[in-house]
Amino acid sequence: MGNRGASSRSLSGHILGPQGFLAGTIEFGDAGRIARVTGSPCDWNVLRDSSQPLVLPGFIDLHVHGGGGRDVMEGGGAAAAVAQCHAAHGTTALLATTMTAPLADLELAFEGLRAGIAQRAPRGARVLGVHLEGPFINPGQLGAQPDFTRAVSMDELARLHALAPIRLITLAPEVDGNLAQVKALAAAGYIVQLGHTLASYEEALEALARGARGFTHLFNAMAPLHHRAPGAVGAALAHARHAEIIPDLVHVHPGALRIALRSIPCLYCVTDSTAASGMPDGEYRLGGQTVTKCLGGVRLADGTLAGSSLTMDQALRNLVNGLGLGLAEASMRVSTHAADYLGLADRGRLTPGAWADAVVLDRDLRLQDVFVEGAPI
Repeated sequence: MGNRGASSRSLSGHILGPQGFLAGTIEFGDAGRIARVTGSPCDWNVLRDSSQPLVLPGFIDLHVHGGGGRDVMEGGGAAAAVAQCHAAHGTTALLATTMTAPLADLELAFEGLRAGIAQRAPRGARVLGVHLEGPFINPGQLGAQPDFTRAVSMDELARLHALAPIRLITLAPEVDGNLAQVKALAAAGYIVQLGHTLASYEEALEALARGARGFTHLFNAMAPLHHRAPGAVGAALAHARHAEIIPDLVHVHPGALRIALRSIPCLYCVTDSTAASGMPDGEYRLGGQTVTKCLGGVRLADGTLAGSSLTMDQALRNLVNGLGLGLAEASMRVSTHAADYLGLADRGRLTPGAWADAVVLDRDLRLQDVFVEGAPI
């Protein structure tokens, strides 16, 4: 395994544990979990000058539309191909994310996702469930979503959830009927996020009070922050513990990223990746739409940003090299905070009993190895 210890079931290097880096070894158990972690603490000066590999928790991405030329809305085997693409970039667990679409199209996608969630694809990331990013959004803040919006329907959710488990739901609380359903959604076990919204600060605050917990791609598809009308962005910066953000340095200016990092304790990174992730420039599908990857971004024909081509290994490098975050903090924001948000105490950390999800990096933060549930990718 990698820059491996003496055994084929161990991994040695500078290991990031909950208390910091250890110079030591991880031993993997038989069931894909970590059996033990041993070693002695080491400081950054040792890490910086050492040739030993860096071992971090595997990346966790809660907003993935596609990758490797495939889109989860295709159904069929698309989810497996997407999971394999992102695993090659260090993502060990993800949420497959759907688009705003008619119910029949969503059912097709969910039927395809069911198999990909039930069984991990060979050499693929674990698909933990679905992030339903529509259709319960504001038609005035579609972003790149097609206009098939509608109010929350518990019956529709039940039909989809029976096909594949929904973990996150993005909604706009100001849409008639949506705010009234937030408490019921939270009670049913869904995590509710605010996004694609024109909500006022007060409406967003009321949604949080009723059980909403996060914000979808903070700053994007929301009214801009204004000092007399703070809106959903202001509510997130003032009150949220968790929110997702896209650190491709295209969707959000580095200065705005810094504001969010200072304001939201458990801000975590997502890719909002499309079929263009891991692929050359060209045309790809996003749901039923054609998008173009060029100049480091993915856009509709009118220039609207349409997801990204970001991968989580690049997200980590952007945090460290572009924003100056320490490696331990950056790791939390591409892994641990997302796991905690989903209530997963056995992912996003390298501790005994946790799933053996790990990435091995060199000094330049380039991937050397990836392990998903103990299996080398």
